[in-house]
Amino acid sequence: MLPCSFQPGRNETIEWFRQGAVVYKFNQSKVGHFKHEQLAGRASIFPSLVSRGNATLVLRSSGLKDRGMYRCHVHTTEAPIQGLVLELSRLSGYEEMKCTVQDVYPAPRVTWETEPQTFEDLRPMTRILANKKGLYNVDSRLKRLTGPPNLVYICKVTISYGGPTWTGSLREREIKEFQGRDLTIPCSAPSYMNNPSLHWTFSNSEHPSPIFNYDSRSGKTRSSPDWKSHVELDHFRVQFGDGSLRLMDPKHSEHTGRYTCVFSMPHGTHTERTHEATAEPPSHWWILGLVAGLLILVLVGVLAYRKLKGKDGL
Repeated sequence: MLPCSFQPGRNETIEWFRQGAVVYKFNQSKVGHFKHEQLAGRASIFPSLVSRGNATLVLRSSGLKDRGMYRCHVHTTEAPIQGLVLELSRLSGYEEMKCTVQDVYPAPRVTWETEPQTFEDLRPMTRILANKKGLYNVDSRLKRLTGPPNLVYICKVTISYGGPTWTGSLREREIKEFQGRDLTIPCSAPSYMNNPSLHWTFSNSEHPSPIFNYDSRSGKTRSSPDWKSHVELDHFRVQFGDGSLRLMDPKHSEHTGRYTCVFSMPHGTHTERTHEATAEPPSHWWILGLVAGLLILVLVGVLAYRKLKGKDGL
């Protein structure tokens, strides 16, 4: 037996060489094996073990004529992760985080965590199914926790052959402010991110409009002309993961909607969605009414006291 092991992939083609010449060839996606006439009927591998990374060649009835230097060469087709989508879903009747990856090979591993960490037990439901192309689709869901608000939910997907880990994270929040007052919309990168780029958008319909971009590679920033006089961002702090946006003099009709900030770096994306509702300033007329009422009561009391005192004088 001539051992040969490799990292499993997809549609493996195995070639065995002796003294530089191909003496045995096996193709996972095709029927039949190529065998050199010298090894005909005597050489084989175990097809069932190929998917596990085993291409050991079994050579029966070997003799002096089979001596030499043997070399194993394996071609594999891999389908690495091209992207990860993490979103909040309400289709199940409750809120859950949904993490999906499409068309990958081999089957990946999915893990979940939160930031900050919680004492609640994370119990995701993960389905990894092969499609018609022989690649794997991943659908992993985690029910939104009832603990601390504004948690960051983090989904990590790793391929078994040692490729990069893809990470997606999401935080959803809602804030409410009064019309005419400056508002800071928070956005901060989680601890796993290092020097990410930043992209801000706003939407009160189906089509989001860009607000602000920061490119971490060049260090350049760019604001949309429509928002330049309405927003402000600390260019120094954004380099360290603080992408909070200051909204100046918000108007109810123009600035109520969903603000989304996205931090991105190779193999990782963090998204924060903030639903902002602008309310009218609180009315202070009730305070004036209360003061007026108290003054009337005091005046009535004084008049009643003088009237009673006048009667006593008689």
